[in-house]
Amino acid sequence: MARILVVDDDVDILILIKNALQLQGYLVDVFNRAKAVDKSRLGQYAAILLDIMMPEMDGLTFCQEIRPLVDCPIIFLTAKTDESDIVSGLAYGADDYIVKPFGVQELLARVGAHLRRENREKHSYLTLGEVHFDLSAKSVSVAGLALPLTKSEYELCEFLARHRGQVFSKEQLYDRLDAYAERGTPQAIAEHIKNIRAKFRELGSEPIETVWGVGYKWV
Repeated sequence: MARILVVDDDVDILILIKNALQLQGYLVDVFNRAKAVDKSRLGQYAAILLDIMMPEMDGLTFCQEIRPLVDCPIIFLTAKTDESDIVSGLAYGADDYIVKPFGVQELLARVGAHLRRENREKHSYLTLGEVHFDLSAKSVSVAGLALPLTKSEYELCEFLARHRGQVFSKEQLYDRLDAYAERGTPQAIAEHIKNIRAKFRELGSEPIETVWGVGYKWV
C-alpha cells in the first residue's frame, strides 16, 4: 500500500489527515515541522502533503529543496486563497493544492486522483536518498546537483542502483553491462568504480560500498 508523508505544524490537522488516510489503507508518516523529515527516506513516499505556513522552514522552501529528490506528487495544504500565493506555490514544484478548511472527502479524492495518475504513467526516474536518476536522459544528480558521468560510469551506477543491496563481482558487472560488451576487461570495472566514487564524494555522497573479497553494492 502507498506510503504518504504529511507535514503540518497544526497537530489537530495531522491527526485528522492521518486517521482519514489510514482508514483508506494508506501508510502515513506525519511531522509537525519540515526540518524533522529525513530527506534520505523521501523516495519511499507515493505522495507528500505539505503545509505552506510553518515555523523554522516554510512549506515553499521545503518543497523547493526536496523537488529534485522526489518524483511523487506534492500537494500543498494552505490557508491562503490569494491567486498569486497559489501560483507561487505551484512554481516551487507542487502539483496541486488544497485550501483550508477542507473536507475529508475532498482530501481523499484529491490524493486518490494523484495516485491513480501516478500508477497510469510510466515513470523514467529512480530516486535513492539524495541520488536521483533520470533514466530517459541517462543522467544522475545528487541533491539537485548534476553528476558528470561517462556512459560506462552511468551504466555501472544505474545497474547497481537498480539492484540496491546486492553484491556483484567485477566479472559479474563486466558480463551484465552493455558498455563493456565489446571492449575493456573486468579489471577496468575497479578503475571505473574508483572514478565514480571520487565524483560522488565531491558532492558529499558515497552510495557505492566495497565488500572486500566479493565485489560492490549500492547501499
